[in-house]
Amino acid sequence: MKKLMLAFGIVHATIALLFTAGALVLIAIGAQVGWHALHADTGLAAAQEVIEAIGILAAAVVALQIAETIIEEEVVRDADISAPTRVRRFLSRFFVVVVVALAIEGLVATFRAVHDDASELLYVAALVASVGVLLAAWGTFIYLNRSAEELEPAAMQEAQAEDEKLKP
Repeated sequence: MKKLMLAFGIVHATIALLFTAGALVLIAIGAQVGWHALHADTGLAAAQEVIEAIGILAAAVVALQIAETIIEEEVVRDADISAPTRVRRFLSRFFVVVVVALAIEGLVATFRAVHDDASELLYVAALVASVGVLLAAWGTFIYLNRSAEELEPAAMQEAQAEDEKLKP
């Protein structure tokens, strides 16, 4: 069983490295788009390129955050994700990243639709509404799971102690 768990740790570490590699590629692309915007004529086209670069960099942040979460939760801590406290913490970290990335993408899409093709605003509105739904669902999840923290205070203290160990 220990060999199987080691194999899972290696797979998780590999996935985290691939997310990190993807983030580095996105950072390079975002920097290139931003650099191109600096050398473009000022105005709407340059602003759109800067906003596009921000969207790409937001995707890079998502990839890095997912990689960090995988490393911390599955490799460093070797955590049992079945524990309710772990599930809440993992999902909360994931939802923060997803909601922020989708909100930024919604802003980028809004700017593009307003200036390029107003018929796309319906799709943008759906994206922004979905961000609101995700945020409400996340808030509901946290609210409904408060009682679980009260039922397992030792698990929460253990998780907080592990957080202290990971701080530089």
